[in-house]
Amino acid sequence: MPRAPYSSPGRHVIRKTALLTVLTAMLLAPMGVAAGDSAAATTAAARQTPSLVVSSITPDAPRERSTEIKLSGTYVNTGSTPLSSLRLRLRYSNRALTSRAEMEAYQAGQDPWRDRASLSQSLDIPALAPGAKQAWSFTVTPAAMDLWGFGVYPLAVEVVDATNQTLARQRTFLPFAPKNTKVKRTKMAVVLPLLDQQPRRSDDRTFLDDGLRGALTGDGRLADMLALVKQSANAKGVTWLVDPALLDDVRAMTKPYVVGTGGDRKERPAEAAATPWLDGMRAALGSASVAATPYADPDVAALAHQGLDGMTAMALTASAEAAKANLGRDVPTTLNWPVTGLLDHDALDELAVGGVKTVVLSHQNLPPAQTPLGTPDAAASLTSVSGDVDAMVADEGLSELVGSDVSVPGSAVLARQRFIAETAMISGERPDTAKNVVVAPFRRWSPDPAFVSGLLKSAAGLPWLAPTPITSLKRPAAPEPRAGLTYTEQNRRDELGKGYLATVKRAVAQAKLTADITEADDRHGFERSLLRLSSAAWRGKTGTARAAVEHVAASVADRVGQVAITGTDQPRTLAGSDGVIPISVHNALDKTITLKVEVKSTSPKLLQIGAFDPPPPILRGQNQTVNVPLTASTDGETMVTVQLRTADGKKYGPPVKLVVRTTGYTGIALVIVGAALSVMLAAVVLRVVRRRTRRSGKARSEARAVQQPEAKAGKQHE
Repeated sequence: MPRAPYSSPGRHVIRKTALLTVLTAMLLAPMGVAAGDSAAATTAAARQTPSLVVSSITPDAPRERSTEIKLSGTYVNTGSTPLSSLRLRLRYSNRALTSRAEMEAYQAGQDPWRDRASLSQSLDIPALAPGAKQAWSFTVTPAAMDLWGFGVYPLAVEVVDATNQTLARQRTFLPFAPKNTKVKRTKMAVVLPLLDQQPRRSDDRTFLDDGLRGALTGDGRLADMLALVKQSANAKGVTWLVDPALLDDVRAMTKPYVVGTGGDRKERPAEAAATPWLDGMRAALGSASVAATPYADPDVAALAHQGLDGMTAMALTASAEAAKANLGRDVPTTLNWPVTGLLDHDALDELAVGGVKTVVLSHQNLPPAQTPLGTPDAAASLTSVSGDVDAMVADEGLSELVGSDVSVPGSAVLARQRFIAETAMISGERPDTAKNVVVAPFRRWSPDPAFVSGLLKSAAGLPWLAPTPITSLKRPAAPEPRAGLTYTEQNRRDELGKGYLATVKRAVAQAKLTADITEADDRHGFERSLLRLSSAAWRGKTGTARAAVEHVAASVADRVGQVAITGTDQPRTLAGSDGVIPISVHNALDKTITLKVEVKSTSPKLLQIGAFDPPPPILRGQNQTVNVPLTASTDGETMVTVQLRTADGKKYGPPVKLVVRTTGYTGIALVIVGAALSVMLAAVVLRVVRRRTRRSGKARSEARAVQQPEAKAGKQHE
């Protein structure tokens, strides 16, 4: 049976550990380190150089029986005592291995018969002091090994002492492809990820840490990625899958930036390596086959399951925009590789709606319907709400070999030879049938540029392979049946959690408010900040991500708060039972806004709100006043609640309560005026009466004055 194709990080770690154990079981000496002692072997591999190293095997694939096959390497006495009477031996078998499972058993030392196979050549080492190194080389031909047909054959180099005890052994493989043997070429597509370990920023200028700086220089991970891209940008059949969020993060470092979201925020100068790195990527990828992940590599399945459906489409749109801005060319987002290679139908539908046409999946996500006789064809088809989506199942064994750690001396040669042999076995399983195979190393890998570029170059020259871009792979006429998408409860538990995404969801809803009230799109950097919060890289690390969530949420709240009602601490006075009160809205945003003002009385029986027009668009930095008509049925203080709303009725900011004072001034004024008029009328009447009285008294006095002289005259006359 073949090995299962590539799946998830968890399984990747297990498989990678197993692969490393197999390699180190061959690399380490003395032979007291058994293949089964996986923990000890792995630990030893991390801390020491193996005693027996194979440093070269050429050619990649002999085509003639007379072709010379050369192996060379070194043997070091890693012990503390001298060694003598040693013999280096080359062993082989002329019986080809029959399956990838048999290959793995042989590599792991589980096939002792092949370890005792035919002896080809030997080299005597009379003595070797502690720490001394002995170079060795062997030359052999397929004819000398009695090889005839196409196949993968076991090959080993070993060191034995005078008692024939094995001190060290290296097992590897020899693919033989004679020209007279016709084998259908396997179409091999390679997807190489260009992603960071995690999103680096919260908002556009604030970095969570300064880890990106060291990654860009020297032997940093991103420096190695650039070196690999420069060496292999246009390698046949290779598609580079880039996360534009990484490009944005590096671009942000071309200017001064801030590290830290709390009280220990520190200013950092622009990183000198950032611009050359971006320029190098732009130049190298200018004509290469490139696709873009959704922005910040979001956890699409988790977003779909937690009701953040629109985030995936937003991430795809942002990805296309950022990729073009950074690379100076259109980059498609139609190819998607979900985190861990796993998705369910909810996530598939979200991707398909966003325009994704091809997905790269793990074997566990889309297993064969029945046990295959060989390596299944990678190409399959899935049905989504937007139609059929091509599914390409990555091969786990090949993917791990491309992304394997080859820092231990000799491991690069063994991994390369194993990769070549594995592909030969895949083509040889059904030599009359063309097959598709997909290679996709762990998405957050740390590539060795020389190893990967050399491997890609070798693969392009193998007579049984046809490197092909992944988007050009075609499903076979009679595809092997698949069991359908398999997504377990454990897969659900591995997603970003409900509690964490609830905080992201609240920030998303708040950030959307300013976009809803502006005439132009007002994402203000929050869209990409929020997408960074939803990255699948935060799986298992949401504690670290919460600092970013809190910082982005605070920035969003500050942005929303730049549109507010002014004078909320001042009571509004209604001079009479009917009147208007002014409510002023201030726009401190840098864009014109349009919104609604909703006013409600807390005591509708005492204070009624009349109809009023919404405010016109409010220019940036300006105020707009709305005059709200009110009718009061009593004097005193009442309250109104003012709520700003978007055009579609969503609340914008918290509600504000205003005090309204009604004085009843109009009625009192009428009483006062009436009383004043009465007083004035009484005064006028009194004055008229007095005038008339004075006039009557004067007339009587004048009459008496006239009468008295006449009387006196009469008396005198008498």
